[in-house]
Amino acid sequence: MMPLLPELIAVAILQFLVIIAPGADFVVICRNSLVYSRRTGIYSALGLTLGILVHASYSLIGIGFIISRSIVLFALIKYLGAAYLIYLGYKSLIAKPKRQLEQQSRRSQTSQELSKLAAVRMGFINNILNPKVTLFFLSLFTQVINPLTPIPIQIWYGLQMGMMTFAWYTSVAIVMSHPIFKEKLLSVTHYLEKAMGAVLIALGIRVALSGVEK
Repeated sequence: MMPLLPELIAVAILQFLVIIAPGADFVVICRNSLVYSRRTGIYSALGLTLGILVHASYSLIGIGFIISRSIVLFALIKYLGAAYLIYLGYKSLIAKPKRQLEQQSRRSQTSQELSKLAAVRMGFINNILNPKVTLFFLSLFTQVINPLTPIPIQIWYGLQMGMMTFAWYTSVAIVMSHPIFKEKLLSVTHYLEKAMGAVLIALGIRVALSGVEK
């Protein structure tokens, strides 16, 4: 185990830095936690985690390398991911003000909350279609992790990133959905949602226009 210690530390640090870096995942969790609820934010974080585990799985069996070398496959993932971000941004921009929703019946209000499955699906799709995550895992498994590293250790790296992802974004969801925090932002929540929508659209456009270095 000792010869693997430098690699274990390097992988953990890289994973942590990538996870906490603001990006589409962060914006989605903040939006869902602030606009909907803590539950929605946490289930969205679970969806992100499942996406991470899928990325780790195909990287382990070498499909990640194939995707990265195939212009068609990578472009498909990139444009689907960009389109999904733009879609989420558009939904945020056209969302009704919270106070207008509060004037509706209790039943109507409940219908505005995302279901557990919808929240998980949103997080999963957002992560699985992110080409930057695909490239990160490819770089991790080809440039950082030694090919001779035992498979159980490589599997652990994938599980480790999944756990770190869930822990980080669950923490973000808890903070963003805290009653005190939400109360202070209540009057501007609608504008924040629109701002987050604009950011998601900008991120989607950036992904669509980004090139891939071979």
